[in-house]
Amino acid sequence: MPTVQTKYLGQLRTEATHVASGNTLLTDAPVDNQGRGEAFSPTDLTAASLGSCMMTIMGIVAEREGINLAGTTFEVTKTMVANPRRIAKIEVVFTVKSASPLTEPQQEKLKRAALTCPVALSLHPDIKQEVMFTF
Repeated sequence: MPTVQTKYLGQLRTEATHVASGNTLLTDAPVDNQGRGEAFSPTDLTAASLGSCMMTIMGIVAEREGINLAGTTFEVTKTMVANPRRIAKIEVVFTVKSASPLTEPQQEKLKRAALTCPVALSLHPDIKQEVMFTF
């Protein structure tokens, strides 16, 4: 069974459906690449996937360690370059919230978890990943 099924809607817009859940999302080409920019671009999803994957793996480690990360956030900034048009850099900035202060070893476990998430390990090495943490 496929993971995602996607339909081209015209005017540089797609609708992707997560097969198992039925959830959908739209993508648009960005304004600087002939699109409307009214939804995530495919490269926006790549950047968001990196941050979400890192957060998810941190969450797995936190639950195993008895750490409550509720309220933790991240921001992602994607930098594109031309010739060929591609993602050059993705910056992820985490603001880690915890119900109790985290020890240095706990912080290091969370950082290591984030940096070794499947998306981080799957991106092309030419894409610079800059990840910062505030505890």
